[in-house]
Amino acid sequence: MKKHKNEDKLLKLAMQLGKAYATKRGYGGLDRAESNKDKVEVIYRLLVNDGLIKPLPEDKEDGPNLKHRLVLWIISQLPETHELLQ
Repeated sequence: MKKHKNEDKLLKLAMQLGKAYATKRGYGGLDRAESNKDKVEVIYRLLVNDGLIKPLPEDKEDGPNLKHRLVLWIISQLPETHELLQ
């Protein structure tokens, strides 16, 4: 798993956009998720369920891999000239 140099900022952006996507889809459970770990998992599972990202193998579903998958998702959504991809 290759770590991007702006991975923390990209994850923050992925979480913001993931929350907005979940709200548009009518999912209100993110407000009840107390920890950041739970929020990452909820957004990951929603994106997998909707076919926007490929699921990880079950034995690889841990915190760092879920976060990395969200970072890869947000990288694919951003234009190549975006400041976080430089």
